[in-house]
Formats: sequence, C-alpha cells, structure tokens
Amino acid sequence: MSYKDILNNGSYDAVILANGEQPEHDIPTELLQEAPYIVCCDGAINYCDWADAVVGDGDSIPSWAMEEYECIFHQEEEQEDNDLTKATRFCVERGFKKIVYLGATGLREDHTLGNISLLMRYFREMGVEPIMATNHGWFVPASGSCSFASFLRQQVSIFNFGCTSLRTEGLRYDGYPFQQWWQGTLNEATSDSFRVEADGDYLVFRTYEGK
Repeated sequence: MSYKDILNNGSYDAVILANGEQPEHDIPTELLQEAPYIVCCDGAINYCDWADAVVGDGDSIPSWAMEEYECIFHQEEEQEDNDLTKATRFCVERGFKKIVYLGATGLREDHTLGNISLLMRYFREMGVEPIMATNHGWFVPASGSCSFASFLRQQVSIFNFGCTSLRTEGLRYDGYPFQQWWQGTLNEATSDSFRVEADGDYLVFRTYEGK
C-alpha cells in the first residue's frame, strides 16, 4: 500500500503537522515528504524546517525558532480553538480543503481524543475533506452511504456521530447504530472493499496492515 491508496484521487492540498507523535511509518512519512504545502502547528516546526507556514499562539515554539521562522509565522493568540483548528482555518482561508493531518495523535491522550473528534467539526462546519494519518492507520469522516477500499483482514473501526440507522457490508461483524465509541471498534474487512449504509455522520479508521 502506498500513500496514494489512502487518498480518494491520489492528491491533497496541504498537510498540517501537529506537535504530537511524529511520522515514522512509511505512509505518513511519504505524505509529509510529498506534501504540496505544509503548515506546522507551533513547535512542530522543530520536526519540519521546510514548512511553508507556522500557525499557533506561540506557546510551544522556542524563541530561536520564532526569530528564524518569523517570516512564515502566523500568530493567533485566541484560546477558544487549539492550534490544529487555527491551522485548519488558515488553510481553508487559502482555499485548501483536502487536508492531511499528521502528528496529531500520541503523547497526551486528551489531546489525541480532542484532535480525532475535531475531524468531524472540520468536515461538518468548514467543508474540509480531512484525513488523519497516524503510524498505525488513518481516520476519515463520512456521511450517509459510502463504500471504502479495503483488503482482507484489514482492521476497521467505525465511530458513530449521530446516526440513528447504520449497517455495514463486507465486515466480519455487522454494524448497527453504535451508542458508545467502543462498540464500533475492532472490526475486520472480509474483502477488498466494505460499505456503510447510514443516515448521518461517522468516522472510519483503517489500519495499514492486516491482522
């Protein structure tokens, strides 16, 4: 599997690199290396000195980096949104809608949960087509009935965000309108694709490797 296999058409507008666990797996690493435009969230510039922009409130970027990257640093001091959202807003204002998020998980668990849930906000409210790639797999939000490329024994989890009707085809365990996040985890693909039939929004996670 290459990074293009996790994208709808092999292309994306920008990468937002957060200051969490950095890419180590080949796929997120290649997504970063091939990115047409890179926005770092504050201190993530320490891992990507070729970024096109740095966005955040400046609380996690060292003073030397503030000086060195002053020309590309866009400071937003408001505290209602986190740096990931500020970077997303920065991208949307520049017409970037197909955004890959890297370094947004790992380290602090509360940050990880918050960042994953924000994908649905960006999808619903900002019109973003987001993908969050980790060192294990990737998240994509979806709405209604959708088919997803897969492979035999790929591990799949589905997180319900308000569906009252939800069923699946091509997974080992039948889906239903999960009330708790854990109920949709630890499923498995049985072929090269699976389908979700739903009346609302949900988040799908797929692993890079099968079990």
